[in-house]
Amino acid sequence: MTQADLFETWRKGLGPIVHSDETVERVRALALTTASGGEALYRILIAADRLAGAAMWTVVHMTYARRVDLSGAPLPADAFKTIPEGHTGGSLNMVPAFVGYLVANVLSARTRAWLMGQGHSVAAIEAVNALTGDVSPAQRGRYDRSEAGLSRLVADFYSYAIAADGAPAVPLGSHAGPNTAGAISEGGYLGFAEVQYVHMPLPGESLVAFLSDGAFEEQRGSDWTPRWWRAEDSGFAIPVMILNGRRIEERAQIAQQGGAEWLADHLRLNGFDPFAIDGRDPAAFAWAILEAEQRLERFSADPARRYPAPIPYVIAESVKGFGFPGAGTNAAHNLPLNGNPAFDDAARREFNEGTATLFVPPDEIERAVETLAVHDVQRRPPESRHPLALRHPQAPTIPEPQWTRAGDPPDCAMHALDRWFVRLVDRNPGLRVRVGNPDELRSNHMGATLERLRHRVNVPEPGVADAVDGAVITALNEEAVAGAALANKAGLNLIVSYEAFAMKMLGGLRQEIVFARRQREIGLEPGWISVPLVVTSHSWENSKNEQSHQDPTIGEALLGEMSDTARVLFPVDANSAVAALQSVYEGRGQVACLIVSKRDMPHRLDGEAALRAVQAGAAHIEGIAADADVQIVAAGAYQLEEALKAAGRLVEAGLRPLVTMLIEPGRFRTPRDPIEQSFTVDDAALAVLFPSNMPRVIATHTRPEPMLGLLRRLDGGPSTTVAHGYISRGGTLDVAGMLFANRSTWAHLVESAARLLNRPRDQFLSAAECAAIDGRGDPHDLLRPPANRKTA
Repeated sequence: MTQADLFETWRKGLGPIVHSDETVERVRALALTTASGGEALYRILIAADRLAGAAMWTVVHMTYARRVDLSGAPLPADAFKTIPEGHTGGSLNMVPAFVGYLVANVLSARTRAWLMGQGHSVAAIEAVNALTGDVSPAQRGRYDRSEAGLSRLVADFYSYAIAADGAPAVPLGSHAGPNTAGAISEGGYLGFAEVQYVHMPLPGESLVAFLSDGAFEEQRGSDWTPRWWRAEDSGFAIPVMILNGRRIEERAQIAQQGGAEWLADHLRLNGFDPFAIDGRDPAAFAWAILEAEQRLERFSADPARRYPAPIPYVIAESVKGFGFPGAGTNAAHNLPLNGNPAFDDAARREFNEGTATLFVPPDEIERAVETLAVHDVQRRPPESRHPLALRHPQAPTIPEPQWTRAGDPPDCAMHALDRWFVRLVDRNPGLRVRVGNPDELRSNHMGATLERLRHRVNVPEPGVADAVDGAVITALNEEAVAGAALANKAGLNLIVSYEAFAMKMLGGLRQEIVFARRQREIGLEPGWISVPLVVTSHSWENSKNEQSHQDPTIGEALLGEMSDTARVLFPVDANSAVAALQSVYEGRGQVACLIVSKRDMPHRLDGEAALRAVQAGAAHIEGIAADADVQIVAAGAYQLEEALKAAGRLVEAGLRPLVTMLIEPGRFRTPRDPIEQSFTVDDAALAVLFPSNMPRVIATHTRPEPMLGLLRRLDGGPSTTVAHGYISRGGTLDVAGMLFANRSTWAHLVESAARLLNRPRDQFLSAAECAAIDGRGDPHDLLRPPANRKTA
């Protein structure tokens, strides 16, 4: 065929895929600049239409059918699922987008990275991957473009199959997962891809981020992409919004406000360079990706460039569920047909008529794949092996900590972290750094980090720690700044926050944790350097503020996740804080929450002891385990200080207490599967640190109930184990007042120890102290350091 014939063949479209006059003109202009010439371009675009039609055909079968028929014959009633399921509309909209992305890669002979924020549209990716053969290892040999392979794909989708060990029995889920070839995020929490994508690509890389108009209503920190992007340290980031106008039950906000034109105005006000395309046409997506890159290349090449950069933003206009009956309705989100084809004749006719317009004969699919799957010829990796999917940066060079000595004057653990982190950054110039900072890095005693890395701003303010190339991402939006660190999987990262406000980060943190854990479960060890979240100005020392600032929930919530992937650590002094942070950067694919005091605290561990404590998860601080009468277990810096005070009073009364610091409680839980079991301590190690049949008082930074549940291996029941911690009481108090309000002072610990030992409490506490505990006396009788006294 001549170039003119090929053009006309493509121009005719395929089924519901038609090419607007605007797209035709853009493609004609592209043909003039394509190295391979217009003939090759039109062959590729013809193939793209056929692949897109076949993938859309597959998507609707994944929702409704138990099998496919590659002859194109109508399916009978018994070929349909009795309970259909699938986010059909969004998946149909994603097919032209993803095929257009493949086309852009073919035209430029370059494999770009991809990210899909709307993970529920996974059927689009799985359908295209099965048709092209670019599937994950677990799917290889199971899903392909044969009738048997596609039938297995549609039958597995929402099959709810479960294996004997409780794991999903098929390598296919409702959202993007580790078994989705090329996926790097589940996309189950809408809005987090929007705040992360700009921080993902390294220089020389290009990322296409598929976003949804529904997520536009979620994390508005995505408006700040031009604020953060820098040509000097970032690859090309190309946001592509699928603007289909609908959420689950109604129109999206953008549609209500005025559609694509309103969105473009909004984006321009926020520094973007938006342009609209036909979101129903693979060719339009391919052109848009290439056009966006050219705009970024022109900006990057300008020696007089100024920030913020006008980031190209692709607005892909479509209708929800385009290409199939029910398009544009609320029903298109999930089940677009008016009935179930398995039982409803009208719905079955509607399905068969709808799929007939999308049907592509197998020989045409074969030719299309041959045209597009030219990776070997172009000497580039398949899309499943894009750069972001293979992140495994070099191991960081760990600087030797500058240890303090046990017994030195009290010091601030945050200052120690600050000093060590700056040395870590300096030792690893090849690792890009991102520090997520909601607002108060200097207030949180990380001034050296701020001076070294600087707030990233477009126009620095004189006399302030600002820089155009700053690595500290600062905004009063916890989700956005945490996203910067979580996205930078090629480098070194740190998130610092008030403990109470870190709760706003939880959804984003959990998305990363769950995806990494799922990778571990299928044998794909995540390769990125673990990310620490340091929470300070925490519940006990933020006593001067109201109760909104007194919330230990972030640690409790993360302790509910698998401890091998979500670590929670309670260092008690400067040395143990540095040892804990060092251990995080020595790990891979973990999110670790460190609860660190920013007030000066006594040095309880020397350097070697701190390293041993972090390695073991706990350490004895005072007493001898072999002859102890009672054990006081402390998780938290202030809790350890109260435990030591309580132990002093017990010693004075002739008892032999054992004080144990619990730095990583998750190491001592009952493991829930073999992976977590390899992370937790065995029974022998547990017995060394926590002797069996010993009365035990636990003082915890968290609420006592979650910690007791976690530490069932230590808990001998109410008659032998008592826990003290945050009981949701607070206000404008001081530290001692917070301890008293939450029944966590040294005296409360002494009273519990006495009860467990069946001893009268007045053997250890004065009448005034007992009255204070009972709420009848003066709290200040407990808030003063416990003086030596003769027992009654």
